[in-house]
Amino acid sequence: MDIYISEEAVVGDIQKRFREFYPYLRLAFYRNPHRTGECSPKEEAVPPETPIDKIRMIHNSGWLDVSYYRRAAAVEHDFSHEFGLSAQILRRCGDLWLETTTTDNWTLEELNIAGRPVERQRFRLPDEMEEE
Repeated sequence: MDIYISEEAVVGDIQKRFREFYPYLRLAFYRNPHRTGECSPKEEAVPPETPIDKIRMIHNSGWLDVSYYRRAAAVEHDFSHEFGLSAQILRRCGDLWLETTTTDNWTLEELNIAGRPVERQRFRLPDEMEEE
């Protein structure tokens, strides 16, 4: 699974394509890179309508591998080193989106599975079972 990064792309295009592969993950872009294990400041987040050309440091076009077996840290590294983009992968946790700072070593598939909503189950009390 690949995403094409071009000069004409806007942030929202790349985010949308990523969500097509991983519905329980989100891809965020920031004005400055984050350090390993640290969160990116929310005020540095780049709006979806921002052209990629305005925020990247390396002006390459090409394909970025976002296959299920790749680790979040490796994908973020590739965004930075191949395209000059400061990206952060976030995982859904209930109604929140958590940056993968402590789970950067997980694969995209593992993160996506962990982000799935937990189905509410009705647990029956022992006396309810007897009535059946």
